[in-house]
Amino acid sequence: MGRKQGEYLPDRLAEEAVQFIKNNQDKPFFLYLAHYAVHIPIQAKKPMIAKYRAKPKPAGCQDNPIYAAMVESIDRSVGRILKTLEQLGIDDRTVVIFTSDNGGLSVQEGPNTPPTCNAPLRGGKGHLYEGGIRVPFIVKWPGVVEPGSTSSVPVCSIDFLPTIVEMAGLKNVETNGSIDGKSIVPLLKQTGGWQRQELYWHYPHYANQKGRPGGMVRQGDFKLIERYEDGTLELYNLKDDIGETSNLVLSMPNKAVELRKRLQEWRQSVDATMPPRNPDYKAGGS
Repeated sequence: MGRKQGEYLPDRLAEEAVQFIKNNQDKPFFLYLAHYAVHIPIQAKKPMIAKYRAKPKPAGCQDNPIYAAMVESIDRSVGRILKTLEQLGIDDRTVVIFTSDNGGLSVQEGPNTPPTCNAPLRGGKGHLYEGGIRVPFIVKWPGVVEPGSTSSVPVCSIDFLPTIVEMAGLKNVETNGSIDGKSIVPLLKQTGGWQRQELYWHYPHYANQKGRPGGMVRQGDFKLIERYEDGTLELYNLKDDIGETSNLVLSMPNKAVELRKRLQEWRQSVDATMPPRNPDYKAGGS
């Protein structure tokens, strides 16, 4: 489709998605819509920005009217897609998954930033704290997922492939090797019996948001972060301390050692690339 002068990108992407659905409504289709918003640069439509600037300034750190306007544009995009499915009469046989790839940007990174915070979660995009890795995940599966139901079981984007394959009823799908994730269909159907020992993260570089190289393992309520620069550890019980304010390494050394060992074994099993040390680095130097 031809681009219109001055068109706002989320609106353009929504229009393309709607046309794709209309063109494929009579056959199975897969639509992956990855919005650029609410990424930087923090920009939005002027009427929407004015709408949020006119509102009373909220308490706390979520007070950026431009960011709020961007979020509303994404909401409207999702609404257009859901409305299209309904108008075409295929909403009752279409699965819709809404999620994000990282937590909100909570530090300064260009004009109109920081745009938001993730309180009560600690940190944001580029960090291994919950504010950086915990994201929204909503599944609409008519006739299967109970509307308004929730689950507290941790899942990850690596689970999307096996989940979608099972949703589609596909068998013997060629994956060219092992699949990291696990289908969460039992969680969505609330049939029970779904278990996984740990989830792992590997972040072997520095980030624009001042994140540092490190790895992480989540086991039940416990979460261990290992810093690759110096090997320091942070251990948190997320059930009791969602804001990750109390490092339990000294009070629970055995748990820290156990989880660090599991993290190291996982890195070896996937042949994870580790950051090389800079031989010219001098602590405290320039």
